[in-house]
Amino acid sequence: MDKKKIAVPLVCHGHSRPVVDLFYSPVTPDGFFLISASKDSSPMLRNGETGDWIGTFEGHKGAVWSVCLDTNALRAASASADFSAKVWDALTGDVLHSFEHKHIVRACAFSEDTHLLLTGGVEKVLRIYDLNRPDAPPREVDKSPGSVRTVTWMHSDQTILSSCTDMGGVRLWDVRSGKIVQTLETKSSVTSAEVSQDGRYITTADGSTVKFWDANHYGLVKSYNMPCTVESASLEPKYGNKFVAGGEDMWVRVFDFHTGDEIACNKGHHGPVHCVRFSPGGESYASGSEDGTIRIWLTGPLTHDGTEPFAANGSVGKVKVTAEDVSRKIEGFQVAEEGKTKEKETGKE
Repeated sequence: MDKKKIAVPLVCHGHSRPVVDLFYSPVTPDGFFLISASKDSSPMLRNGETGDWIGTFEGHKGAVWSVCLDTNALRAASASADFSAKVWDALTGDVLHSFEHKHIVRACAFSEDTHLLLTGGVEKVLRIYDLNRPDAPPREVDKSPGSVRTVTWMHSDQTILSSCTDMGGVRLWDVRSGKIVQTLETKSSVTSAEVSQDGRYITTADGSTVKFWDANHYGLVKSYNMPCTVESASLEPKYGNKFVAGGEDMWVRVFDFHTGDEIACNKGHHGPVHCVRFSPGGESYASGSEDGTIRIWLTGPLTHDGTEPFAANGSVGKVKVTAEDVSRKIEGFQVAEEGKTKEKETGKE
């Protein structure tokens, strides 16, 4: 076997506590964006391509467990241990809505049409908030059998997928009836669940296995044993021929989707890897760790033989959107100037 190439990641500092969730926006006219959740209570927004810091959302009083961006990357949402979920203006950093809960909120997700926010947590209740009527009480679907760990929407917002902290399996809920219509069984609790960009697969990480399920017929397509307990896995969105996984051993591994063979093993984190996600175009993937850093690993353009030339210096050939472009788009939202340290300031006069 030929020698594996060494990837040099873009390292993103800024969080003072472990990074526990990452979310990429779809590609927008202004590029794509990466938002991170951390136990330091302050989610951060970055340019998804360069990793450049754009701004920090300040207002939570407890660890933030989950974050997401809406389809246009104009709003962000966060789920926190302070018993609240917040919706933010992603351009200004202002809080638009704060939804109070009775216990820790572990997961949140915008619907595809961006009008609804789904939350779940220790209360064992899935709630759907109508963002067009934020003062109206949320709709509650049937009680979850366990403390909710992850949530996501499927099938053009007709189905909800959720997993629990304290039991195995992934549950699929019919949004109209509010009932569980299918359970995908796993031995260990599912710590990461992702629906592929084309809607074909559900990727789950449970214990030391990564599984791929048919998102429409719910059959198990593939199951691979990992070298360690993994917390998160993500399928490459463009060709679907590889996936990335990270977990306890601090390494970020890339595997062949069809065979399960390890393609690359990236070392650099100094703590367990809690979350991994592919960028929307598949040209890079990000990992967040107990060490408080985010690392963006560049896959480079795919060549004809399927190998990937890694950029030796961690740079990509062409950057579609510059930091200045992003800064102009969101002026007033604590924009970081190159060479200066990040200061927490309101940016308001």
